[in-house]
Amino acid sequence: MAFLSAMKLQGRPPPISSNLNPSSKPPGSDSVSLNASEPGSERPPRKFSSQLKSWNRARALRSGTKLDRTINNESNSTTAPRRPIGNSNRSDISTLDSDVSSSNGDNETDMTAAKSIYIVSDGTGWTAEHAVNAALGQFDYCLVDRGCPVNTHLFSGIEDGEKLMEIIKQAAREGAMVIYTLADPSMAEAAMRACKLWKIPSLDILGPITESISSHLGTNPSGLPRSTTHSSLNEDYFKIIEAIEFTIKHDDGALPENLEKADIVLVGVSRTGKTPLSTYLAQKGYKVSNVPIVNGVDLPKTLFEIDPRKVFGLMINPVVLQGIREARAKSLGLGSSFRTKYSELSSVKEELELAKRIFAENPTWPVIEVTESAVEETAAVVLRLYNERLSNQAMPSISKSY
Repeated sequence: MAFLSAMKLQGRPPPISSNLNPSSKPPGSDSVSLNASEPGSERPPRKFSSQLKSWNRARALRSGTKLDRTINNESNSTTAPRRPIGNSNRSDISTLDSDVSSSNGDNETDMTAAKSIYIVSDGTGWTAEHAVNAALGQFDYCLVDRGCPVNTHLFSGIEDGEKLMEIIKQAAREGAMVIYTLADPSMAEAAMRACKLWKIPSLDILGPITESISSHLGTNPSGLPRSTTHSSLNEDYFKIIEAIEFTIKHDDGALPENLEKADIVLVGVSRTGKTPLSTYLAQKGYKVSNVPIVNGVDLPKTLFEIDPRKVFGLMINPVVLQGIREARAKSLGLGSSFRTKYSELSSVKEELELAKRIFAENPTWPVIEVTESAVEETAAVVLRLYNERLSNQAMPSISKSY
């Protein structure tokens, strides 16, 4: 499902005083069971294969959804109340040490408790957050069965040393890991020293890369956050705004006469994630049109007249697509007759077969499998192929699936 983002595991943020302005994001509001049928369902819950069930659980966990899964000894485990960060003195290390030691001595470590990762940045935190999510993707096998649950908390715009120390103190109390991107060398050095002093596992993502590039270029970095070194109202900014406006106006087959003006054209059946993928690409400055494949509806003639190097087909597993359509139809309150035509497996397979025939008739269109890919992953494939094709590399003689 392409519209499922490569999203993040996030739990309840620790209580922090308002002057820190953390950007922790809340988890899903309710616990849900992925295999439970919704109230009022007319049919028993569908049975998934073990592989598909495992994939669904992993995606739900990474998006912040809590699963109703019983963990051994969960009822016996106790969680001590977290101490909020107050306006403590930066040099009050002894107080922190006593807090940490006393909390560690109260109870044995609960191996089922989620571990926290603090992401600290003097900018938006985008770089560190995406790096952490990419790394967490390597532990899906563990996260599926809640063997190693993780909570991530983002603290962005941290440019004051006192705020930085308060966050690190809270990390020490909670036993969290600290990952940071701080452009100011003095701030990064302070974070490193504090984490070392209080024995907090930490990682500086930006520092080593900056030092290597500085050595390679033979010049010193500015030490300023990127937000202060780049004007937001530059040429790239207006290009992105124009791309977003174009993409919104040309969503779901609208204005087919303007397909020639698009940088990228996405083609696929309903609910293959064309719209979220289009929006994501637009935020990178690409004008995107998407064209739906619908039984009984002819595709616009302009689709076959434009440069085929910018056309991409999207394909998805029929069982997964059926589940997405069922959920969509119910959320819209559509009648059972429409749901039958829209989400019955036979209808879904029929539309996908039509899409396959269209792609086979247009062999220069790459076909991208989106079933188990997040939006970012699919976008990366699209942009790689798009750039390769525009660089006049040889085009495939037959349609190739990615």
